[in-house]
Amino acid sequence: MKLKIEHPWRLTPAEAVALQYELSGRVERYDRLPEICRVAGVDVGFEQDGRMTRAAVAVLSFPDLQLMETAVARCPSEFPYIPGLLSFRELPAVLAALDKVKTLPDLILCDGQGIAHPRRFGIASHLGVLLDLPTIGVGKTRLIGHYAEPPVEKGNWSPLIDGNEVIGAVLRTRTGVKPVYVSTGHRVSLRSAVELTLGCVGRYRLPETTRHAHRLASVEKNV
Repeated sequence: MKLKIEHPWRLTPAEAVALQYELSGRVERYDRLPEICRVAGVDVGFEQDGRMTRAAVAVLSFPDLQLMETAVARCPSEFPYIPGLLSFRELPAVLAALDKVKTLPDLILCDGQGIAHPRRFGIASHLGVLLDLPTIGVGKTRLIGHYAEPPVEKGNWSPLIDGNEVIGAVLRTRTGVKPVYVSTGHRVSLRSAVELTLGCVGRYRLPETTRHAHRLASVEKNV
């Protein structure tokens, strides 16, 4: 796997913030999508009381969402837990897991934020810029922004707003169930991010990509 952009990972928090500001200018908020045949979910868990980062990738066919391939990688956790800087803690293991996948997916859905982030550079944007691949952030919780509750039926959404800027969509993926927070990662417009997220949802609140990756990332193994 060849990275489009490379940078050091052993940074101070101040250096990491500065790098987020620098790289956020490379995020493409419009559609530059290939034909979507393979979608992937990435998720991260921790072992050994947080000392080891465990990242999982699950690749599914699209649009029928059949599991095709999975990969797991573990790396020492070298960056502290700091809200807003989680990609520096998690992405080294995510990249190691993606390096084990035989064929890179056409689209990656991340369990986290894209541009719905204080510096418009959450983990989905960070990963997308590094790989120059389309990515979407699908967060279970809101990091920043305000919104009006969308109607309760599946498929409805309302804009997530920070200041005067729309930074994401608060999306109902199931009727009567609390929404998820969708945002552009890289090379995907917000409208397409919403449509593709819905296309990856099965019977549950979270996309199937996320559900498969979460199961793999959450299993504790003593190795």
